[in-house]
Amino acid sequence: MYGKQKKSWVKHLDFLILDLICLEVTFYLSCVIRLGNLHNDPGMSEYYNRLAIVLLLMDGCIVFLTEAYTGILRRNRLQELKAVIFHCSTVFAVVTVYVWGTKQAEIYSRQVILVFWAMSIAAEYFSRCLWKIYIRQHMIRKERYSKMVVVTEERYARQCVSDFQHNRYKEFEVVGVVVVDVDRTGEEICGVPVVATADSFLEYVRLNVVDEVFINGNTRESSEALANELIELGLTVHFNLVRESQLMPNKLVEHCGKYLVLTTSMKIATNRQLFLKRCLDILGSLAGLLLTGVAFVVFAPMIKKQSPGPVFYEQTRIGKNGRRFKFYKFRTMVVGADNMKKDLMDKNEMDGLMFKMEEDPRIFGVGKFMRKYSIDELPQFWNVLKGDMSLVGTRPPTEDEFEQYELHHKARLGIRPGLTGMWQVSGRSDIKDFEEIVALDTQYISNWSLGMDLRILLRTVGVVLTGKGSL
Repeated sequence: MYGKQKKSWVKHLDFLILDLICLEVTFYLSCVIRLGNLHNDPGMSEYYNRLAIVLLLMDGCIVFLTEAYTGILRRNRLQELKAVIFHCSTVFAVVTVYVWGTKQAEIYSRQVILVFWAMSIAAEYFSRCLWKIYIRQHMIRKERYSKMVVVTEERYARQCVSDFQHNRYKEFEVVGVVVVDVDRTGEEICGVPVVATADSFLEYVRLNVVDEVFINGNTRESSEALANELIELGLTVHFNLVRESQLMPNKLVEHCGKYLVLTTSMKIATNRQLFLKRCLDILGSLAGLLLTGVAFVVFAPMIKKQSPGPVFYEQTRIGKNGRRFKFYKFRTMVVGADNMKKDLMDKNEMDGLMFKMEEDPRIFGVGKFMRKYSIDELPQFWNVLKGDMSLVGTRPPTEDEFEQYELHHKARLGIRPGLTGMWQVSGRSDIKDFEEIVALDTQYISNWSLGMDLRILLRTVGVVLTGKGSL
């Protein structure tokens, strides 16, 4: 999944906070200029303090609805001035409508509001310009960048990599280059390693963390063919445009460094959608952690008594696009269960790269009850709060399963893994074919919406309460 228009107000909370400070300071300065010290009139002071609070809420809504910070780092000074004038004028207009609509026009001074409008423009403009100068010298840490691979011909390779490296406001890190017409594997181009050839590139993608691929310099036909394969793997593809392409229904034209690209992915989500999904994850995980605490008090003594060892089970799982993370559950199997798994593989009831056994001898007494009602999954709310997982997504595979994946299986890793998902609420006890699980997961990613997440969560509650199998 790809988040449309990366540079949004969600990623620029620093500018939001800066603007709020400017608005509040200029509002109170305008009060002092026109009315003097408000503390001399407690009644009037209360009215203006209330309006200052309303002003904060209004600005937050305006920023959210207009995405005021999209592309803010790329704006020149004139563009920034126009953006500031529009933003402050919108705030001024909304405040005016609020004062008129609440029949408080006789209370507040028109001169205060007019002076506030003029001063806020000046304060926001200069503060934004100064903050952008600071940002240019202290860009986002590398580990937060998306991992991007450049696919290009040898004649374009050096210039292409150099262009990305000199982009001051990039949100990606070029981790590798694929030269399609010459085998230069093992060499470096502008300090970036050549990681594969055209023939070995897909295998590299299968085994390594890759979020985005930039295709440059190939023929249109070969680029579209490669892009289609990569999209099916759950990756985001940037296609260096010469003219409009019919490549996939989900596409948008945007800038990637100095290039105008056609960006395609299995699903393109807006920043509002991604922001609301993350808010849902945070709220849900906080509530879930309360349940986890209650479950710990009740079941920890039982786990210790029936199977001496740790209460929690920790395992490395594979997350979005191959990232590894620590996965937590209440322990429901005997200590050393992972080593016993290979002796039970001939009894696996799943067709494919997952293990499932109805009467697993490794599960001890209370563990069966916990699995039936998915109580063992509760510690994963910590993974959701940390951001390794989401409430709804695809179930994360183990390292052993991931190493056996075929190319098309990686498509299910194109989104953050979830506590629950399409498979879990679609007759999970009856599904024995791993390919059917992959199909459900890719269907979820391609058709994702917030409404779908809410429906899956509601269906999950019913599935858990009736004990139709573990999540």
